[in-house]
Amino acid sequence: MLRYTLMRLGVFAGCLLVVWGAVYSGIFPRGFGDSNLLWVLLLALVVSAPVSWVVLRKERERASVQIVHKVDRIKANLDANRSQEDLADDTSRAQGGAAAPN
Repeated sequence: MLRYTLMRLGVFAGCLLVVWGAVYSGIFPRGFGDSNLLWVLLLALVVSAPVSWVVLRKERERASVQIVHKVDRIKANLDANRSQEDLADDTSRAQGGAAAPN
């Protein structure tokens, strides 16, 4: 997941450089007054979203598979712990139930 996040930041940084160059060369319009930096950031964010959606598809799927495996392993461990607790509880009740009538 860290790899995907870093790649996503890299795509954003690349788009930021391209948009910054396009704004200052006059291809894209400049922001009003002091808002030019905010305009460039927002435009880079809008451009980087679909680019990363297409370019990072395989990496996103790989990260998704890793997360699914981790969640499945955690669920299996929880089920194993739950069954151990049930077995210990049943054993305790069986031993306590036999001793109670004395």
